[in-house]
Amino acid sequence: MNLDFKIKNLLLICLIFLGVFNQYYSQSQDKADFKTGADQPEVYLPLLQEKTVGVVTNQTGLMSDRTHIVDFLVKNGIKIKSIFAPEHGFRGDADAGEKVKNGVDIKTGIPIVSLYANNKKPKPEQLKGIDVVVFDIQDVGVRFYTYISTLTYLMEAGAENNVEVMVLDRPNPHDGYTDGPVLKKKWESFVGMHEVPVVYGLTIGEYGKMVNGEKWLKNKVQAKYTLIPMKNYHKTQRYPILDKPSPNLPNDKSINLYPSLCFFEGTQVSVGRGTELPFQIYGSPWTKGLPYQFTPKPTSGAKDPFLNGKLCYGENLSDYDTDLRELNLEWVIKAYKNYQNPELDFFLKAAAGKNLWFDTLAGNDELRKQIIAGKSISEIKSFWKQDLDQFEKIRTKYIVYEN
Repeated sequence: MNLDFKIKNLLLICLIFLGVFNQYYSQSQDKADFKTGADQPEVYLPLLQEKTVGVVTNQTGLMSDRTHIVDFLVKNGIKIKSIFAPEHGFRGDADAGEKVKNGVDIKTGIPIVSLYANNKKPKPEQLKGIDVVVFDIQDVGVRFYTYISTLTYLMEAGAENNVEVMVLDRPNPHDGYTDGPVLKKKWESFVGMHEVPVVYGLTIGEYGKMVNGEKWLKNKVQAKYTLIPMKNYHKTQRYPILDKPSPNLPNDKSINLYPSLCFFEGTQVSVGRGTELPFQIYGSPWTKGLPYQFTPKPTSGAKDPFLNGKLCYGENLSDYDTDLRELNLEWVIKAYKNYQNPELDFFLKAAAGKNLWFDTLAGNDELRKQIIAGKSISEIKSFWKQDLDQFEKIRTKYIVYEN
């Protein structure tokens, strides 16, 4: 009897091992066979033949062999009329909020039209003669990162001018989970156009489907929207980023910490712009109780960084190796508690009549009030739950990929 029991246990262990191995092997195989939308030209090139094309892209529009999507399309005889550049520019070297100029791509001679500053939405004359606009940008899956806003304006202009929008999908490094406060309409802006949480758990291609399907475009118009999905993509896996999405998100670590640290942009605390560790450190001259020290100085990605030349005290999170699957409020609360400056409020003042920048990023004024009131992280997060549950009902309608 005892021997039978041991044999059964041994068989059970073997079966469990084989199950885990097969699951791991299957996921490894999927990862090896993974392809972005851009790496499946056999799908989209036939759809672009004999058409006049616009391309919205930047330095991240790369194929697996590091060929840029614009160069690839030109090489394959696709007629490109214009390149549209988002925030940070076509080559991705402009600082956040910096004006991006129109110009000409030196390599191809194709005109570049900026979709930033005063021209966030393509004008009818800029789309004249174009049949389809291809959108290929590496996003980071966070509401206040502006590439989803650029896609929204493009879709709106496409719907109004009978121009198709084709999205070549790419991985979301914060996919497979949702977290943070859901934006309230009063706080709509270019860093938050829709009533979604800070982390919304959709690829940029899925996000476009949601915007279209929920009729969130102006006057409830709907774009002719074509998604070129990825192959063998899983929402809870993480994939390498081929190029930094913007100057101050140089690597996977900064991207991982970005949703949690970006709230500091609305405070008197630096997130390390003007250092070698942007979005991996935080600090201020007025948080002297914190252990790490750094001094922001001008760099190519931050020509006049916040707190330029001032010694800051904070924390270095560059060794933080946890793959965050939730917003971490610990750091902003800790900085608030350590902040000592009677002359300057922790939260940055905004222009008269405008929302505080922190509230604009949060999508409401409740998070700021909760931090001031000393609410715990669990109390704050429980406050988000109902809105997150409501958003989840919308989100699930547009999921293309398995976990």
